[in-house]
Amino acid sequence: MTETYADLIAAEDVLLFVNAAVTSTGQREFRSQAYQQRLSLDFLHEYVRVNYRTVYAASLALDINDHNAARVVEQLLRTAGEASGEQRRTEGRLIAARLARLPPQRVYRLFRALRAAKVGNRRTRAILRDWLAARPDLGHDAVKYRAGLKTAARHFHLPLTTAAATGTATPAAGELGDFLFKPGVRPRYEHPLLDAYRRAHYEQGAVYELPFTVAEGFAAKHGVAREAFVERIAPRMTRLERLRTQREAGADGAGAAVRTDLSVMPLTRLALYALSLTPEERVRRRAELTGALRSAARRAAGPYAGTWGRVAAVLDDSYSASGSGVKRRRPLAVALGGHFLLEALAAPGAYGAWWTSGRTDPLLVRPYGPTPLGMRVIDALEYAPERLVVVSDGWDNAPPGLAGEVLRVWRTRLDRERRTTVVHLNPVYDADGFDVRRLAASVPTAGIRDAEDLPALVEIAQFAEGRTGLAELQAYLDRRIESFLRTYERGGAT
Repeated sequence: MTETYADLIAAEDVLLFVNAAVTSTGQREFRSQAYQQRLSLDFLHEYVRVNYRTVYAASLALDINDHNAARVVEQLLRTAGEASGEQRRTEGRLIAARLARLPPQRVYRLFRALRAAKVGNRRTRAILRDWLAARPDLGHDAVKYRAGLKTAARHFHLPLTTAAATGTATPAAGELGDFLFKPGVRPRYEHPLLDAYRRAHYEQGAVYELPFTVAEGFAAKHGVAREAFVERIAPRMTRLERLRTQREAGADGAGAAVRTDLSVMPLTRLALYALSLTPEERVRRRAELTGALRSAARRAAGPYAGTWGRVAAVLDDSYSASGSGVKRRRPLAVALGGHFLLEALAAPGAYGAWWTSGRTDPLLVRPYGPTPLGMRVIDALEYAPERLVVVSDGWDNAPPGLAGEVLRVWRTRLDRERRTTVVHLNPVYDADGFDVRRLAASVPTAGIRDAEDLPALVEIAQFAEGRTGLAELQAYLDRRIESFLRTYERGGAT
């Protein structure tokens, strides 16, 4: 009995960390400051790494956010001496697979963090060397991530070569070293981006051959008008850069030069964009925005589309869904993206949504008012769903605690056969509680950062009910690791 109890406690500890690693990025939230978030994360990372190192490494195969993934990689590399030989081999594969999925700027930031920690052992150099060798074009990285590449080359003594299998233009021998460490030595470079960077210092036309973020500085140096610059650089913009600058082209954001195809944008990113528009713009572009959101939701649903049966959703659009200055409207965007994703997952015509404000038009939601979760849960349960999904920060305050009491009575008195599956997904990390805030002990709760992760998080939430031990959780993690590594080793995680 003692062993079983210990397993349950271990499983709870692990899920505590997973919820934190999914939701928190160490930034200010609506009810907690950045330093509180960081201190809470620091403790959890240290606690889980020391006590459950194997599971700590396995979290790299889960849907934790990029901030915490980079943090896990750094901690594993800094404490390699604490791991056994078998652990180091597994960790090496997981780290390589996760680095391939991280944005390059985060990996280069990781290089700097490892240098500051004076980590430079052979294992670390090998992992970073392989990542650098797999980059499609180090000339591009030398221009766009110059400081990070210099750190990697100098501190870790990494060769500045690109894998030949990429088929892209590669700098000639010695060019990268001269570009990074002896910028005035060569009169010209064979690699087009390196030479464009050299010419952009005095030639305005070369500015438009550079990546957008680099070209911005040169355009300002040459005194180029912002509108003219954006129009000419548009072909070199990424989708996200187009989305960020789209509204600069005109009052309605419909300038052809920076128009982006919303139908290919990720669901949460698209929801954030829609919420950044004025209500008038949302109404005017209703067909475009709704079509794009539904298209993104269908992609996120994948093979699960239409398989969840009758689904009810309680979605939080109270004032606290406005987030913070650094995560503006993020909780509301997760709820909006979750609405369209749940609609795609439900059987045709078998989906109902209840917003805490009582609004019925999802495209016009805004963060306002209290959080009457209990009343909305009652409304949703009357719909007789097979699945009830609550997306909220858990601060039920109108009246306080009603949602938890409703769900407790529902589970213990009215639905003992568990005909309805109830899951609470929380997009906000509670730094004081070292977890996401829960509605009731009987309701499984999981943290969520991106609406796209909703199906996988509903699956992992089953372990949060307190009846599943570490063995079952480890078996689930083993399956995720196998799938994660198989995808990477087949070339799918690029």
